[in-house]
Amino acid sequence: MTDQKARMLRGELYQASDPELVAERLHCQDLLDQFNRLSLREDERRGAILTSLLGKLGTGSEVMSPFRCDYGYQIEIGQESFVNYGAIMLDVAQISIGDQVQIANSVQLLTATHPLDAASRRAGWEYGEPITIADGAWLGGGVIVCPGVQIGENAVIGAGSVVTKDIPANVVAVGNPCRVIRTLSDSGEG
Repeated sequence: MTDQKARMLRGELYQASDPELVAERLHCQDLLDQFNRLSLREDERRGAILTSLLGKLGTGSEVMSPFRCDYGYQIEIGQESFVNYGAIMLDVAQISIGDQVQIANSVQLLTATHPLDAASRRAGWEYGEPITIADGAWLGGGVIVCPGVQIGENAVIGAGSVVTKDIPANVVAVGNPCRVIRTLSDSGEG
């Protein structure tokens, strides 16, 4: 493992132009190109590609195509979760998706970020902060989850929201920036 990959995995500043990281992204894109070309009827082949690509794919979980990510191995999806069309998961840091999570179309989970210092950005430095989505959460269409965010169990994130801070369990949160507007019972019902 190169020093730059080790730095990425530790959440430190790293150079994405590192040859090992470039090769891993290209390998990931090759698998995604295959996956995204397959018919939804080709369950076995789609499942085999996702199983080889992702860090974990729980039993009964489904990812619709098109799907995009950077590396794949930093993404873990629990059991019986659903990821709808057009998901983008920038997984330079860990993305953990729990059991029975619903992710609507065009959702973006973005762990990648850059230093505020312009000289460091221009020099190609970046880093990632992990995203966690707990069991039973539901992300509406077009939601953007920013680096380092945790979304609590059974939380509902309204369509089009931009989630910049942690969201607790059993709430409805909406907007840009996303904010809690209502509490749900522990069962997820209001």
